[in-house]
Amino acid sequence: MVRITSEPIVPAQVYDLISPQGAGSVLLHFAVVKPQAGAGGTTSYIDYGTRGDSEAELRAIAEELADRYSLVDTLLIRRTGRLGLGEIISLAAASSPNSADAFEACRQGIQRLRTMKTIIKNEVCGGVVS
Repeated sequence: MVRITSEPIVPAQVYDLISPQGAGSVLLHFAVVKPQAGAGGTTSYIDYGTRGDSEAELRAIAEELADRYSLVDTLLIRRTGRLGLGEIISLAAASSPNSADAFEACRQGIQRLRTMKTIIKNEVCGGVVS
């Protein structure tokens, strides 16, 4: 499953979105907005937007992970909108019969979520867009 959403990602609810049937390992990774010092000061918030078909890009990532690793299921969620410090930006999750494939698929999913071409990021540091 893939999802682009402006709604908060609620950790207590996402486990129910990925199938654990036949899996010996279910791994979930949440990326959060972190305070980062820049030329304009420390991060205040980040505005995320989309250009193009972000869900199609997410589906392509999920399909690549499924082709490459032994997975029962994958879940990729990407937030849009204004996110403050500590808010969840994205989720990469994988369930697999074995932990090695779950960890590697999740790691690859995280990297791919960070470099999505259809996501626009405007980081605001101390009131200055960077």
